[in-house]
Amino acid sequence: MPPPAIATADSPIAAAQWIEEWLDEHQGGRVIAAPTPAEWPFRYPLAPDIPDGPLVLRADAFDEAFANHQTSGTQLVTTQRAYLEAEWAAALARHAAGAWLLLVSTPAPQHHGTTALLPRALRVTDAAERLSLCVMALAAGRTPAALVATASVCMEVNDLEAAARDLDEAVGLAPQWAAARYERGKLWLRRDDMPRAAQDFQAAADRLPGFAPAWSNLGATLGELDRPADALAAFERALALDPLSPQALNNVGVVRRELGRLTDSEKAFRQVIELTPRLAFGHYNLGHTLFLQGRFQAALSAYAEGQALDLEKNPVQASRLALCKVATGDTEGALRELQRATNGLPPDYRRQLLSDTSAILWALVTQQPGLTGWQPVHAWMTAELKG
Repeated sequence: MPPPAIATADSPIAAAQWIEEWLDEHQGGRVIAAPTPAEWPFRYPLAPDIPDGPLVLRADAFDEAFANHQTSGTQLVTTQRAYLEAEWAAALARHAAGAWLLLVSTPAPQHHGTTALLPRALRVTDAAERLSLCVMALAAGRTPAALVATASVCMEVNDLEAAARDLDEAVGLAPQWAAARYERGKLWLRRDDMPRAAQDFQAAADRLPGFAPAWSNLGATLGELDRPADALAAFERALALDPLSPQALNNVGVVRRELGRLTDSEKAFRQVIELTPRLAFGHYNLGHTLFLQGRFQAALSAYAEGQALDLEKNPVQASRLALCKVATGDTEGALRELQRATNGLPPDYRRQLLSDTSAILWALVTQQPGLTGWQPVHAWMTAELKG
């Protein structure tokens, strides 16, 4: 859902109607053209100086701002809708008289010539050609936006050293730009440097508080640094910005569970399931939380639903389902589930999975001294581990 000062129209006719209604409510208001959306990812600062008075900035073919054919899981942050909307929202919020951005769906214009090197670079399908166009753009001017875009393409082709140099230069030129800090945080993740990643994601979140992915990535890095309380605070900031995000809810649920807040964790996972009922791991996560609460029958149902939805039949989750069956007295079902889950696994992985499952079973027996029927399951896993 767009921020309050950003509106969308799915056609020029809808845009004209929206503008007419807005002008009726804002006497003396004006409508002017926003910068060309195809150039948005490569502008710093993104928003121009907005004239005084009530104003609408109209952006036709706004989807062009999100065009990006990068591969290998790499995507330049400034081509992401969430980022661009957060930047616009922050700029509009600073406009005292009230300004709106109107995003209008219209056919995309054609881009020709060498004056749009960076938009062209993100539209080609070959990474080597993309990098060549970015280098050409840098030769024309080492602007913060060109440096960040080129660094992203360098990460795409695994040239992390070049990416680091370009991002350091971009941060030096634009120390208050959230995008440069965010991209450098992604680089530190690639280098498995969690302290520096957390530092840059924090800097990005501080500079653009309305950008939920900055808080999400900060939470993830803080979790890796074994700072669960801080991670939860970051994840909750992301969730506040995007309360209907299953991923944000899932992150909050996981960390709440780690902190022992099982009731709150359960609530988050039930919301995940409500939003995405066919997501297997939503059911798995709920099952794990219920299991830790000692609500074994409810956990069994959640794990069984997850397995039914999981086309890959995740063996770790299947082992958890087996433990639920032990806890609810279904010894034979537990054995069948474990045997099915571990059959055909690589030997080292199978041994690790059985060892982990045996440890959890022993903890369960310790906490539930009246539990019966667990001995055959324990004996089978012991024999398999010895074999």
